[in-house]
Amino acid sequence: MRLALALGRRNLGRTWPNPSVGAVVVAPGSDTILSAAATAPGGRPHAETQALVLAGEAARGATLYVTLEPCSHHGRTPPCTEAISAAGIGRVVSALEDPDPRVAGRGHDLLRRDGIAVETGLCRREAARDHRGHITRVTQGRPMLHLKLARTRDGFAAGAGTERLRITGPVADGAVHLWRAHADAILVGIGTARADDPSLTVRLPGLAERSPLRIVLDSELHLSPASVLARTAHDVPVLVLTTRSAPAHARRALEACGVEVVAVPADGMGRIDLPAAMATLGERGLTRLCSEGGPRLAEALAEADLIDAVTLMTGPVEAGPAGGLPALGPVLTRRIARFDVVDDLILGADRAVTYERSV
Repeated sequence: MRLALALGRRNLGRTWPNPSVGAVVVAPGSDTILSAAATAPGGRPHAETQALVLAGEAARGATLYVTLEPCSHHGRTPPCTEAISAAGIGRVVSALEDPDPRVAGRGHDLLRRDGIAVETGLCRREAARDHRGHITRVTQGRPMLHLKLARTRDGFAAGAGTERLRITGPVADGAVHLWRAHADAILVGIGTARADDPSLTVRLPGLAERSPLRIVLDSELHLSPASVLARTAHDVPVLVLTTRSAPAHARRALEACGVEVVAVPADGMGRIDLPAAMATLGERGLTRLCSEGGPRLAEALAEADLIDAVTLMTGPVEAGPAGGLPALGPVLTRRIARFDVVDDLILGADRAVTYERSV
């Protein structure tokens, strides 16, 4: 099962709106692995069907380990339960029941009906973490949101006067790019987009094609057509979420660059309604959203209770006695205190601690 989980993790960020599942077929009465597969980029073929094809006739009587309940509904392809039964699998070990109402236990029930032994719950916690994006989308209608923040050793995201600080080093920066490669989309606010003019792409050797969708929250469409994001929108997609009051001419200018602009409801202050924005992304099939905006966006997301995980990266530099912009606001600080610590990494001179809601 841990091999299946590792295989599924490889394609996180590449299979949405489908979950990235891992599957392993083991020969009957032995520990011999006959085949292994993960959900293909784009979401199809599914892991189970690929593993069964690779195993061929040897799959008869074998055990299938799978990280999520096999699908039981007809979509663009027939259900995996039918393929499992047709292959003659004798036993299925499933880590987690799929909360998708089209499945939700029915896949396991159909397999049992066909005389296949079914066991569930092996490595359930690990599988729930890996499939959290899928679970959040089908149960809450939004993608899971992983917030990443960098802070100085004395707790600031920017120095006095909000000048930009170089907080983390190359090892930590490489880790951020790897995390990007496993996200469906990267989210920033217009403040970060204008101040940093970022590309938000994956810049690790051989992984450029895994650059995710780039999303900007921009209630009044202040993103410049001359920005890096707009100028590269034909290469890596950019989605700008705005409000219905945004200027039409600004929308046309961005769309001419290849940027997709979508209006969502505004809150009482005229800003983007964050729950509505997340629901819009969920409707589009996004499951794993990484927020790389600044402290103000982070605090707003915390106030809306939309954060599922936080990675806090602490560098060795200090803002100094003049202080600056604190990395953590009071609401986010309280949220983190209720999360579980799931990773604590030393990345060169930096430390990255990841906190998650309990699963």
